[in-house]
Amino acid sequence: MSVTLSDQDKLTLRTAAWGAVSLMSAAGVADSAHKVATHGSIALTSATGLVGHVLTKAPKGVKWGKTTADLADQVLPALTASMTLLKQQAPAEADNFRSTVIVAIEAAARTHQGQPSPTLAEMIRKITGALDVA
Repeated sequence: MSVTLSDQDKLTLRTAAWGAVSLMSAAGVADSAHKVATHGSIALTSATGLVGHVLTKAPKGVKWGKTTADLADQVLPALTASMTLLKQQAPAEADNFRSTVIVAIEAAARTHQGQPSPTLAEMIRKITGALDVA
């Protein structure tokens, strides 16, 4: 069964996933925000399936705000909305989206190289929580 997402649906998914990487970058300033963003972005563009096709591009025209709090106010609800949308329209892709975002934030935190900083660990908790609300 082929799933067709609207442009708005795609924007929501992109805002959620790319925004999660941006949140990690904002939280990882002490860990080199550029490296955090690079590793997270590589993970997003490595996604497969419908999610991979959608996430190949970062969202265009999104105003991220001036603070991490502004960013979180936009991204965390988008993560929950993305999971709800995909669970309704493409349940297998909901799992794919969740695992893609988790891989991206873990890559951003480089958790395989040891424990993330407390700031990054807390942001991972918030992002995971938003994914699991739906």
